Amino acid sequence: MLIIPAIDLINGECVRLYQGKKEEKTVFSSSPLKIAKQWQEQGARLIHVVDLEGAFSGSPQNASTIMDIVNKIKVDIELGGGIRNSETVKKLLDSRINRVIVGTIALKEPQLVKALCREFPGRISVGIDTKDGKIAIHGWTDTTDSQALEFCRQIEDWGVRNIIFTDIKTDGTLRGPNIEAVQKLLENITTPVIASGGITTMQDLEKLAGLESLGLEGVIIGKALYTGDIDLGEAIRLYQR
Repeated sequence: MLIIPAIDLINGECVRLYQGKKEEKTVFSSSPLKIAKQWQEQGARLIHVVDLEGAFSGSPQNASTIMDIVNKIKVDIELGGGIRNSETVKKLLDSRINRVIVGTIALKEPQLVKALCREFPGRISVGIDTKDGKIAIHGWTDTTDSQALEFCRQIEDWGVRNIIFTDIKTDGTLRGPNIEAVQKLLENITTPVIASGGITTMQDLEKLAGLESLGLEGVIIGKALYTGDIDLGEAIRLYQR
């Protein structure tokens, strides 16, 4: 499976939030580019970048920092956060960004996302962020009545690159991922899935690796890399195919 390090941005800094709460922010680096280069040197093939301010505001806010990363490293970049119209998607994909992650508009404007998947095959991922099985949108500030599993079944024929599934209650907590929820999702859809949220130890990675045969494409690791609980190079050596 693909081991994907995460870089979350606020005010041009590399941060991590606790369960997505912007008031519970820890700054880990004032140089996201330095962090990206570090992940590249350790063998990352893809870096997950999120513009958290963009997610909260509804439009990208850290463009200069993001493009600095994109233009100065060779690793593929996937970007999410505040991408809520076709113009933004096209602008980002015309740069060196390899794929974009849409969340809110997938739920609110499904026909638009279907069209984008046709126009940019293999370059549109859908982020499904959940609280107690229900989808959260607008940077996780609003929880909808939409059930995550039901919605994932609905988008099976859209042609999305993959689904990035995050359990918000585990994200940034260092308490371990929701393996049961990931497995249930994999057992009910055929779209490739990337798991995110709470991955803390090598044992977590070992458990998730056991789900590869069900369609788990990769895992996103954030806070555990910054705290040193997981060594990226070692994780890649052991679990990246």
